[in-house]
Amino acid sequence: MSAPLMPADRWGERLIRRLGLWSAVAVLVGSTIGSGIFRTPASVAQRIDDVPLFLLAWVVGAVVVLCGALTYSELAAAFPRSGGVYVFVRESFGRLPAFLFAWAELWVIRPGAYGAIGITASAYTLRTLGHDPAAIIATLGPLKIGAEQLLGAGYIILVGTVNFFGIHRGAVLQNLSTVFKVAALALLILVGFALGSPSADLPAGGIFAQRAAVGLSPFLLAMVAILWAYDGWADLAFVGGEVVNPQKILPRALLIGTATVVVLYLGANLVYLYLIPIQQMKHAELVAADVAQLVIGPAGVVVVSAAIAVSTFGTLNGSMMTAPRIFFAAAEDGLFPRFLTRVDPKNHAPTAAVVLMTVMGVIFILIRRFTALADQFIIGIWPFYALAVAGVYVLRRTQPGLERPYRTWGYPFVPLVFLVAALFLLGNYLVRETTSFAVDIGIILSGVPVYLLLLWWRQRHAPPPAITMC
Repeated sequence: MSAPLMPADRWGERLIRRLGLWSAVAVLVGSTIGSGIFRTPASVAQRIDDVPLFLLAWVVGAVVVLCGALTYSELAAAFPRSGGVYVFVRESFGRLPAFLFAWAELWVIRPGAYGAIGITASAYTLRTLGHDPAAIIATLGPLKIGAEQLLGAGYIILVGTVNFFGIHRGAVLQNLSTVFKVAALALLILVGFALGSPSADLPAGGIFAQRAAVGLSPFLLAMVAILWAYDGWADLAFVGGEVVNPQKILPRALLIGTATVVVLYLGANLVYLYLIPIQQMKHAELVAADVAQLVIGPAGVVVVSAAIAVSTFGTLNGSMMTAPRIFFAAAEDGLFPRFLTRVDPKNHAPTAAVVLMTVMGVIFILIRRFTALADQFIIGIWPFYALAVAGVYVLRRTQPGLERPYRTWGYPFVPLVFLVAALFLLGNYLVRETTSFAVDIGIILSGVPVYLLLLWWRQRHAPPPAITMC
């Protein structure tokens, strides 16, 4: 295990601060724009085939994540440490809930995210090259491993290797991929409206005349997919300990990045609906490629598939930049194995935590499918998003003198909007997908006896108190 590379700064952070404003924005935008906006509109349309309600769902998702970003800005500026949500929950509610978040990240949340993103990146890569992503490459007993799973595992290993050699190298890759994906998505929107024509299959009243009856429960279930597409807005806080001038830059980057994503997502959905009727969108799993084909012909499918492959690969890199810091922070607190605190003396990266996440991601992508991985991620992380947001109320009461360079705009109503949305989302999922919900929550709560065992072990092996001579 390595010794600290440098004395801890005034916030207690010992990783080196290297990320400026635009690198921080790139982490957020690059971690968010990946597979979701290109893959989830079809699944949303399957549950919400009424265009005004379809767009309303995306606007509701935008409002929710903006409320989350406004609230997290206060927390990130007050606690600019590696670990993000882990630190916010620990400071607000104590070590047990913080440990459960890290436990959930280890077994439910992060490997599921790596798997879902990796599968999408590899699927689009294979389609670009003219191969079938679903082709079975290997069979291990009852387990059949597809081409998209195998290539996705390779992508996880690649981004893990890049980030093993330092966040500055990961940041270069992230900045380049973010510029590319933002430009590609913006170009798709502009070209779609400029060169495309409304579908001949639209009703006489146009796009918004496509109406249908939609129940509350399907609407809320569709929000799971939408919030998966928007997820990434909180990832920047995980590397808060490596952002320079964090009390100014973190709030700015959170708000600039989240607003950029919202504008691009709403624009993309509008151009999709402009060119493809919502009944067709239900079956258009690769809707962005279908839009490109309508506008510029068969070559558009290849171009967009390649762009999406690069985009989702960048998202995978962003997640590998951020998530290992959670386990580094938990190990620094003595709640995870001490070897995870290892920081490479040359690259200044938490290398042991990076290796752990790489291994877990590879395992999960080989044994799970995209839908299961995406749903697993959302249900695993949203209780902790809500807990961190609720922490703003707790900290305002318990630590009124805490240095707060930024205070949540619209407090106390903005955090409340986020919490109500989280309650509806999780409650509806509990009712409609009871088994999946129970399994994920059961895995998270299995951390309670692990935590108690850890406390018992530490107390049993604690050094005896020193004897002083009077």
